Formats: sequence, C-alpha cells, structure tokens
Amino acid sequence: MSDNKTIEKKESRRTFLKKTALASTFATLAACGSDSSWEEFFQKNFKTLDDDDKNKIIKRLEKKYTEKYGKKFSVSGKDPIDDTLFGYGLDISRCIGCRKCVYACVEENNQSRDPQIHWITVLEMAKDKGVDLFHSHADYERELVPDDDHFYFPVACQQCENPPCTKVCPVGATWKEKDGIVVVDYNWCIGCRFCMAACPYGARHFNWAEPNVPKDEINPETHYYGNRPRPKGVVEKCTFCVQRVREGLYPSCVEICPVGARKFGNLLDPDSEIRYILKHKRVLVLKEELNTQPKFYYFY
Repeated sequence: MSDNKTIEKKESRRTFLKKTALASTFATLAACGSDSSWEEFFQKNFKTLDDDDKNKIIKRLEKKYTEKYGKKFSVSGKDPIDDTLFGYGLDISRCIGCRKCVYACVEENNQSRDPQIHWITVLEMAKDKGVDLFHSHADYERELVPDDDHFYFPVACQQCENPPCTKVCPVGATWKEKDGIVVVDYNWCIGCRFCMAACPYGARHFNWAEPNVPKDEINPETHYYGNRPRPKGVVEKCTFCVQRVREGLYPSCVEICPVGARKFGNLLDPDSEIRYILKHKRVLVLKEELNTQPKFYYFY
C-alpha cells in the first residue's frame, strides 16, 4: 500500500511540474501580446512545411513587420534556382580596405546598429608576412586606404560545401540549401551557439539583445532565411544576400565595391565569371586543411 502511495506521489509531482512549466510558457507567450507569438512558438521547421503553411507564415510575418516598422514589408520564401550553385570570388590584390562592403551589408541585411553586428570583417595584413591571420588586424583606423605596407583580407561566411556548423545543431535549425547557401531558420533556432563554436571562420553572430535597427533605415525587401528582422537569442550569418541572388541580383557587397574586387556567379555555369576565375587565376581558400570546402575563393 505504501509503495502505491509513493508511486502516486511521484506521478503527481511529475504531473505538477509539467503543468507548471507549460503554464509558465503560456504566460510568457501571453505577455508577448499577440496571437502570432503562439503560432511562432508552435511553428514547425520551415523547410518541413508545405507551400500553404509556408505562405501563411510569410503573410503573418509581413503583417507583423509592417505594423512594427511602419513600412510595407515583403518576406520572400523563394526556393533555390535550378541548376545553380553559388560561388564567390575576392581579388585580394584589388581590395583597398575601404569597408564599404561592410556597411552595405549592414544596410541590406538589417543588421543591428546597437549593439553592432557585422557579417563581414576586413582584416589588415602586412605585405611582408603574407596571409597571416595571427598577425592581422580588424580594428585599423586610417584616413586613407590602402596603406602601402599592407593588404586587405575580408572574411565572411565561406558557404562551405562541407559545413561543420550544420552538423552540430541539435535541432536542425541550420542547413545547406541546394544552391549552396547555408541558412538559418530563426524561428527554429534555440540559441545554443554550438554552430558558432563549430565554425572555424568566426562567421556566425549571436543576438544577445533584440537587433536595433532604426525604423527609417529598415530594409523591407526580405527573405525568410535572410535579412528579415531577427529576434533576440538567435544566431545569424551571411547568406550571400539570398533575398537578392535568388532574384537574379548580385549580393550588396559585390555591387558596392568601388574597385571591382568582388565577384559572384554560378559555379555550374562553365561560362560564368566565377568559373573563369577558378580556371585562370591563382586561387586559395581559407583554412583548406579543414576540408570545409569553401565556395568563397580568394584570388590574385
């Protein structure tokens, strides 16, 4: 008899704890003040949904962002383009370290201004040391660039063909798309930051606070996996401007570069500029020994 009472007490306590945790979750969601919070919390991974469910989510997000920022928002869910594998080229003999790419990326991709988040980091390296990450500097301050004794080495997500970041995510919130772009489902990310630890390029960034983007600076042309406003507590990264490249445009950093150091194209097209570079230029990839197989190629 006493054993049965003990079992009843244990089951009762377990049930109580479950109910308390669930009630706490519901209270948190209710405090957010909108039905969309409930829907977002119980939403499945975006890539697993059918087109009807995806369209409902996109409409909900467009309404949410339009009301929040006072601008009509567009959230694309466009899939990869057939027969396309995107690749990126950067001519380190041309880059002048002006950082225009950094701030064009910030504006296009709605990155937080305070605290600042940059998806592109430009490293300054001494010419007599060559490509040397250990002795590079990201905080150089010069009125005039380039400096005669240095060259410049921008680093962003390398869009690896064999990405270590996607393998460690415990909930499958990040993966490589058919066009080679590594993406994140912000609604599915739990903020564990395992992907940040796994990335050897420092290309992933965690939102410790809700990204701060002034309403008059927000870019309303977005993609679900790309530059749409992110919540606090998720990881974000470069997506080759997925909202642009799947519409046939260049990434913003390519478009802004004043010296034409940045190149972009389809690796599956033998007549593309990126294929020409791979065939005719001296090409290197960052940390080749790790076998991440970057699709971001440095050349000169």
